Amino acid sequence: MKPVRKAIIPAAGLGTRFLPATKALAKEMLPIVDKPTIQFIIEEALASGIEDIVIVDGKSKRSIEDHFDSNPELENNLKEKGKDELLKLVEETTDINLYFIRQSHPRGLGDAVLTAKSFIGDEPFVVMLGDDLMADETPLTKQLIDRYNTTGESTLAVMKVPHEQVSEYGVIAPEKEVEDGLHQVNSFVEKPKPEDAPSDLAIIGRYLLTPEIFEELENTKPGKGNEIQLTDAIDSLNKRQHVYAHEFKGKRFDIGSKIGFLTTNIEYGLNHPQTGEALKQYIKDLAATLD
Repeated sequence: MKPVRKAIIPAAGLGTRFLPATKALAKEMLPIVDKPTIQFIIEEALASGIEDIVIVDGKSKRSIEDHFDSNPELENNLKEKGKDELLKLVEETTDINLYFIRQSHPRGLGDAVLTAKSFIGDEPFVVMLGDDLMADETPLTKQLIDRYNTTGESTLAVMKVPHEQVSEYGVIAPEKEVEDGLHQVNSFVEKPKPEDAPSDLAIIGRYLLTPEIFEELENTKPGKGNEIQLTDAIDSLNKRQHVYAHEFKGKRFDIGSKIGFLTTNIEYGLNHPQTGEALKQYIKDLAATLD
């Protein structure tokens, strides 16, 4: 069984929910306090043992490439001024095996994954979506890799969500729970109506997939939104080999919406060594003025 060494990070979306900020700036570069959101995803990958990462980007995403490239002028300036801590932060973003592939047309998540087929080859890999930040003692991606090392099969991250919100997600119909928090899946449903949802276990932006998924993607017809849905391809794969769902018990930060982005910034800001105390006091003072 081959080890899981590679990750795909889809980043070709237009970021329309954050216009006008994303008109010229990649959504993935919007910061949580002082760090771009995509950097959190890459740090999770590295902490999970991933060695090679490909970012599937699109037009107007040059800022992502620039962020992870060397900036000699900035680095020399920081050296000359003795700002060693800031220099370390800058240099950490360049020492990564990072690759970029362009998704020419927005044909959906499934198409973005298929674009990276040559990069992945015949190895298992993870897909990490940038709209979700995950907090747990063991990184969620590492949890999926540990499950794969036991089962040898594709494994998705799921989490219970309020029933009225299931229409926003891909949802699993669990067949049985083979061990604590690990479900064998009967089928997958992309964004069902609440009355049609087979469960409240929603797919949450981390996938560990075997390379057989590429054949399924190549044969998957456009679904909702006239896009190639990754969930549809996984459902087809599940008819050939078992697909499992790992129930995440940590904390998920949904940064794909304005309110989620704002509340995530507040929570991370409260835990940031440079902003925590001042932000906490500001919130207390602000709360005292509200009804």
